[in-house]
Amino acid sequence: MSAPEAELWGLEPAARKARVAELHSGIVHGRDVSGDLELEADTLVIGSGAGGAVVACHLAEAGERVVVVEEGEHVPPAEQAQLRPSESLRRLWIDAGLAFALPLGDTPAINVMMGRAVGGSSVLTGGVCFRIPGRVLREWSGEMGLHDYTEARLDAAHLDVERAVHVEEVPESMRSRSTTRFVDGARRLGVEVHPIRRNTVDCRGCGRCNFGCPEQAKLSVDQTYLPRALAAGAQVLSDCRVESLVVRGARVDGCWGHLLRGPERPPGGVFRVRARRTVVSGGAYGSPVLLGRSGIGRRSGQVGRNMTVHPAFRVMARFRDPIRGWQGALQSAYSEAYEADNVTLTGLFVPPGVLAATMPGVGREHVARARDIPHLAIFGGMVHDQGGGHVFEVFGRRAMTYRMAPRDKAAVPVLMRRMAEIFFAAGAEEVFLPVLGLGGVDADRMRTLDLERVRGRDLESGSQHPLGTCRMGVDPKASVVGPDGAAWDVKDLFVVDGSILPTSLGVNPQLSIMTVATHLAWKLRERRPRG
Repeated sequence: MSAPEAELWGLEPAARKARVAELHSGIVHGRDVSGDLELEADTLVIGSGAGGAVVACHLAEAGERVVVVEEGEHVPPAEQAQLRPSESLRRLWIDAGLAFALPLGDTPAINVMMGRAVGGSSVLTGGVCFRIPGRVLREWSGEMGLHDYTEARLDAAHLDVERAVHVEEVPESMRSRSTTRFVDGARRLGVEVHPIRRNTVDCRGCGRCNFGCPEQAKLSVDQTYLPRALAAGAQVLSDCRVESLVVRGARVDGCWGHLLRGPERPPGGVFRVRARRTVVSGGAYGSPVLLGRSGIGRRSGQVGRNMTVHPAFRVMARFRDPIRGWQGALQSAYSEAYEADNVTLTGLFVPPGVLAATMPGVGREHVARARDIPHLAIFGGMVHDQGGGHVFEVFGRRAMTYRMAPRDKAAVPVLMRRMAEIFFAAGAEEVFLPVLGLGGVDADRMRTLDLERVRGRDLESGSQHPLGTCRMGVDPKASVVGPDGAAWDVKDLFVVDGSILPTSLGVNPQLSIMTVATHLAWKLRERRPRG
């Protein structure tokens, strides 16, 4: 364990929170800066999420002058803990959580939820931590020629991240009754379910990880890597919208953009950062647009393409007795029993107020359904997709489209049917499938449904896992960056975030992104920026 990690983990909970708050006080709010702003750095990091925070931390601790600029607002962990879900959506999520990938062909409209805050989407996850699956790494290293990306070569990086964010297994005692009912049904059908690992410490299982942890128990990068970066001398600025990278000759020389002012966040003064090396970490939604706007990556034609999202579908079940699924860890169990069908099942729940707004029906019917919330259990399933998404900019705004591959669409009926069968085996009276307008169905009706004929536009789907829009590879004609994250087109520019992962993972990507970022940060640490 490094000295910075020991400094945090050696403290009692109250002292740890106080130390994190003290370090957060060093973050500069761009909205409070009058006039223009000019800075210089050895390394500029654009974006403060799971990729950018990790890179900033390791390079700052190596003695580099690091500047991190973040478009989103700075909401300290203690303040996040007090936000209502509606406030969290408005302040911390891109488009208040209402960004959609527009469907092409027989595809559902997918609600892609992403963060825009200091800490990025890391602050809004359920904390689930999976290592990059071995089957995925075998594809990367064996079929795609990314020879550094094997389980053996990434093991040290995996371990480093797991220590840094305190990955621990969720004990069965913290499972909600929603999850335990599903697990009971799965066991009756011989379906294996495993405990999930999360980046938590002193978690009490209040079930609202996605909307700000009241206990500050979820150790997202704003509570781990960013405080370490700040302690090592990094400068972190919020409210900084990067308009373009600065390209001089054959290299990138930093960036320029606008400081964002006030609640409505209109542009204010101009900021410029001149850097010897620039790392773009804006995520799969932000990085490709910035590269494209800066004229970078056109040679391959791959910038913004190949987006995977893990299309996710939830199934709810109503039981006769009260479940109160919000009491317990938000996500505590998963099953990979249907991996052959490209499906992973994962436990979840959402705060009752948010769940009520999504219940089917209108008027009195909706009210009646909402009253059933204490009796509902929920489990989710996501598809290990092939990738048919495209991120681009139109009229100055980012947009996404997504075309679901036939193989992935075929996985959706399997996912719904398996989860429904498990809930009925657990004693559910009816289930609610993610089919718009269907309503609740009992076991008899479930057996008559032809789910394979449900149209994509009639499915309700969401995602928090966009990946792959600046994918890495060994061929400049088919990828945006090389295996070391370096852009093919220009010098001194690197991309380090979920956008460079070359394929879907089939599991929650937080730990995977941080592991790849650690692997690349160690390489950058040995490759000092030129003067």
